[in-house]
Amino acid sequence: MRLAIVHDWLTGMRGGEKALEVLCERYPTAELFTLVHVRGSVSPAIERLPIHTSFIQRLPLVTRLYRHYLPLFPTAIEQFSFDEFDLIVSLSHCCAKSIVHPAQVKHLCYCLTPMRYAWDQFDAYFGPRRLGRAGSAVMRPVMARLARWDRDTAGRADRYVAISHYVAGRIRRYYNREPSVIYPPVDTEYFRPDASAPGRFALVVSALVPYKRIDLAISGCRLAGVPLKIAGDGPERAALERLAGPDVEFLGRRSDEEIRDLYRRCAMTLLPGEEDFGIVPLEAQACGRPVVALGRGGALETVIGGETGMLVDESTPESFADGVARAINHRFDAGAIRAHAERFSRERFAHEMAAQIAEPAAW
Repeated sequence: MRLAIVHDWLTGMRGGEKALEVLCERYPTAELFTLVHVRGSVSPAIERLPIHTSFIQRLPLVTRLYRHYLPLFPTAIEQFSFDEFDLIVSLSHCCAKSIVHPAQVKHLCYCLTPMRYAWDQFDAYFGPRRLGRAGSAVMRPVMARLARWDRDTAGRADRYVAISHYVAGRIRRYYNREPSVIYPPVDTEYFRPDASAPGRFALVVSALVPYKRIDLAISGCRLAGVPLKIAGDGPERAALERLAGPDVEFLGRRSDEEIRDLYRRCAMTLLPGEEDFGIVPLEAQACGRPVVALGRGGALETVIGGETGMLVDESTPESFADGVARAINHRFDAGAIRAHAERFSRERFAHEMAAQIAEPAAW
């Protein structure tokens, strides 16, 4: 079987790339198609495959400014040829699901999310706070056109698999398609407990962008009187530093080893934003540490309130402060937290995806 794997772009190892890595390990003879590839930005298992890029790869400053070419993505993704392949698997959070392929070549889309910024998170990405009034006004019709294209090309995939039941609901709403659900992989072999005793600080591991709501974590920890460490970087860092007090430490980008050590030593990890799934809470739980999360979106599928963490009802500093206070005073069972995370392992993901890929006639 000649397998093609399609991914939106390869510029770093985030949640989608970690799922891609498992597929590349499972299917080492596959070929990979992507809009943009920044060499060395993804794991060796991904880099080993033959990688085909689009014309966007040759545009000026693409490795840093590829997102600025967003209006060109529909044209670029439609120009790949799959005539020589038997099966296509796309991993899509933007436009990979919209490839054009021969009718006899089946296409399975592992949908990380419908295009958030075109559908329901325009303000978080392109609102006046990010781009100013003029820039936001320019982008609104561009994103409206992109949303129509995204909807109109939803039929190009023969089958959808969603990363969570929350995302499955968005696929039904925006694409009018009925997906199955396979949770993404968590490296439970790498993220595991050690002999570290939990400290008395809360942890955030996140890109510092508006929709992640790091401001809630800062305000909630201040009200609860719990120190906070923030690992990650992004365009909101300066604004968040102005909001933060002396008990908040900004650590910037950290290595996987440093992140694992932080998980092991923290009292809890916080997830203040509404996520489609959320790998960070499960990495923390794999290290035996509880999570305080907003009780919406993917957190409802990854955190068990009162057992592996605390779910917060309202997106307010007071609610997060209450969740942090409850978690710091609760006696959690680290073994039970770890056992819950093991249900999301890389091996489980590889097995479930392989079962889907092996049965295209059932699609």
